[in-house]
Amino acid sequence: MKIVFVDTYTTNPGDLSWDPLSALGDLILYDRTPEEETASRIGDADAAYVNKNEITADVMKKCPNLKFVCAAATGYDNIDVRAAAAKGIAVANIPAYSTDAVAQHAFALILEIANQVSVHKKAVDDGEWYTADDFCFSKAPLTLLTGKSLGIIGYGNIGRRVAEVALAFGMNVNIYSRDEEAAVKSDFLSLHCPLTPENRGMIDAGFISRMKDGAVLINTARGGLVNERDLADALKSGKLSAAGLDVLSAEPPEKPNPLIGLANCWITPHIAWTPGDIRRRIIEICAANLKSFQEGGRLNRVDPL
Repeated sequence: MKIVFVDTYTTNPGDLSWDPLSALGDLILYDRTPEEETASRIGDADAAYVNKNEITADVMKKCPNLKFVCAAATGYDNIDVRAAAAKGIAVANIPAYSTDAVAQHAFALILEIANQVSVHKKAVDDGEWYTADDFCFSKAPLTLLTGKSLGIIGYGNIGRRVAEVALAFGMNVNIYSRDEEAAVKSDFLSLHCPLTPENRGMIDAGFISRMKDGAVLINTARGGLVNERDLADALKSGKLSAAGLDVLSAEPPEKPNPLIGLANCWITPHIAWTPGDIRRRIIEICAANLKSFQEGGRLNRVDPL
């Protein structure tokens, strides 16, 4: 079996083994593939793996041997599942692999904002402690999480894990529903829902106006959930005291992005899912999915909605 992975770099930039996949056939790896070259690189392969590249109906038409496609991620909206089903091509994904990592990153952002670690590290590195009048000094106020409220929008695997961590910190957890404002009025609001046509841009000026004054927004889900201009305005005005984001509406971001460079907005480049243990799990599940297919099984198969 010929296997092609067209965009491996973010999954495995070279620090992990591909042995689980290479054991299943002739494996060809590409760090990155321009979209217009996706079909030619898959070519006569039997199985294809993608992270962000698109497997369209046209790509499938140009790759007549293709029998199996796997998204090396939970989301698979970059694969035309209906076209695959019509051609008898199996499609699989990697469900719920990043729960602990994303929950950890959400709290890394919360703790950075609450404890201002990077601000004080910079002050110490700049020599300010050498000349301080007292044994300690403060560059920004710290926030105690115990007793604060955390609203969660999206109560799936990740949302539930975030709730568990919040409770361990002594926070009060409020689960979002359209009929209940407790989550919206929380001290922190963390997004963990998928992006759908219905909720695209849901965190806009109207939504933010209902949030608690001085609240903190955390987004480790999808950038498209947030109207970035409205969030920037809220951060500048002080309506929201801070935001911690691992995702933006366009990735890499387009210039100028209204959030990048704001002092009270902490942005990381979509890295919540990237610990080595998690990426190793992705490779292992990628291999397990294909092995199941080879044996007539349906492990992590997805069907048209």
